[in-house]
Amino acid sequence: MLKITNLQKFYGTHQALKNIDLEVRHKEVVVILGPSGCGKSTLLRCINGLEQIAGGSIHLNGETIDKNFKEWTRIRQKVGMVFQSYELFEHLSVKENILLGPLKVQKRQKDEVLNEAKIWLEKVGLLHKINAHPRELSGGQKQRIAIVRSLCMNPELMLFDEVTAALDPEIVREVLEVILTLAREGMTMLIVTHEMQFAKAVADRIVFMDEGSIVEINTPELFFENPKTQRAKKFLNLFSF
Repeated sequence: MLKITNLQKFYGTHQALKNIDLEVRHKEVVVILGPSGCGKSTLLRCINGLEQIAGGSIHLNGETIDKNFKEWTRIRQKVGMVFQSYELFEHLSVKENILLGPLKVQKRQKDEVLNEAKIWLEKVGLLHKINAHPRELSGGQKQRIAIVRSLCMNPELMLFDEVTAALDPEIVREVLEVILTLAREGMTMLIVTHEMQFAKAVADRIVFMDEGSIVEINTPELFFENPKTQRAKKFLNLFSF
């Protein structure tokens, strides 16, 4: 589904991404791990057009995206992204937040989207909050609403960027359970996280990054039990399993 070839990104003279090569298969869950500042979030933002790439290419279901690509509005309907900061509109209700994209961007019928939204809200345990406003929700509830909002655009690929980083530890699990459910249902996903146990449970493959490069790609079992690189071993020593 996704093929990244020789991807490069600069901030001034600093090279944030160095010749990234990565393939993600249909229905595969790939978790990206690495220390802060290694380029994980930048990689996701390049895939979704939130950062302009300097070189290389991204192939999404056969469509080629390079540094001159302009049609990001169309691509973002295929690639959903959920951030750690929810990005909900505070003046809109949950229902209005969810319906905004499908109605305004995709020009879909309101009844169709509303029915789909209710199904997803039921799955994440928040149908009873459909008329609430973000100020009435907990952090975990806001994040689940943000996930539903992306899913109602019917994306082919979902990107999750540290979606539990801003949450209290007690409510992290309710968000991770939603992502685990999506994995079981066959959603293709790229996930950046610092939740090691979650990464081990949800990933088909682990991508480990450091200083803008992919250092290691492995199965969860081999990465956590016997990583190939010394850099990955040093990183894992910071966590207890």
